[in-house]
Amino acid sequence: MENRAISKKLLLSELRDYVVIFIGIMMCAGGWVIFLLPNHIMTGGTPGISSILEWGLGIDVEYSYMAINGILLLIALRVLGWRFCMKTVYAVVLFSIAIPVLRSMVGNTQLLHDQLFMATVVGAGFWGCGVGISLAAHGSTGGTDVVAAIVNKYKDISLGHAILIADLLIITSSYLVLRDWEQVIYGYVMLFVSTFCVDQVVNMSRRSVQFFIITENYEEMGKQINHYIHRGCTLIKGQGFYSGHEVSMLFVLARRSESGRIFALINEIDPKAFVSQSAVIGVYGEGFEGFKASLKSKRKEEKHAYSDPITEQ
Repeated sequence: MENRAISKKLLLSELRDYVVIFIGIMMCAGGWVIFLLPNHIMTGGTPGISSILEWGLGIDVEYSYMAINGILLLIALRVLGWRFCMKTVYAVVLFSIAIPVLRSMVGNTQLLHDQLFMATVVGAGFWGCGVGISLAAHGSTGGTDVVAAIVNKYKDISLGHAILIADLLIITSSYLVLRDWEQVIYGYVMLFVSTFCVDQVVNMSRRSVQFFIITENYEEMGKQINHYIHRGCTLIKGQGFYSGHEVSMLFVLARRSESGRIFALINEIDPKAFVSQSAVIGVYGEGFEGFKASLKSKRKEEKHAYSDPITEQ
């Protein structure tokens, strides 16, 4: 019975991820088709390559996008495994379908065609938020994400650096088709704004908070937080310095989005409880994020720390 409940919960979580990826992909496609592509504003990744092929050779972006990602995903399937590829395939197919549908709906409409900077910022905002939403749901739009993941597996290069280098090369190469450095600079602005939006959206979904709750009803409150919020509690025994009385304090780590429900529980169980809430930079472990540092990086840092300064010179 318990296993069935867990399976149902996992299924609902997966379905929610696919719905969220759908929303993110629609935002990406809308920003690209409505604001960026008609105004010849470059993007990074596979969409950037597809834009160059359409402007230079007249190949529709949806076909080249699908073809390039198909090749990359076949490589990724062999190198990275099917778990990485499932949601990426879903996102790529969805994006490829959304592009012609949106282009037929929009027609020849060209918003902000006389205000290229605003078109760049608005389009990049849609694009970055869409990518961020997809990444928060463990999805990927393919392209340079796949290349970066493959490079990261064999070389000690961060994903962010690999994606940034690839996107800069793609945007700069658009000069060969556009013959206009001003358009290339708009591409750099688009990359900066979209990267900022991606970081904000992804970090917003992962922000965590910590609670210190001093209450006489600590046992009931701990059980309710375990049962309804599905978060662990640590009981800390202490003593009030002024009163000298023994106190019991609950230490709780949770997502920021769960803080409202925790406050509601506290107010229901003990409205007189003393509560301290604060934001934390990162929480790693079960129920939160995985540890980021790799053994390879750690060994490199240790080697650097213990190297002989004389032989280094």
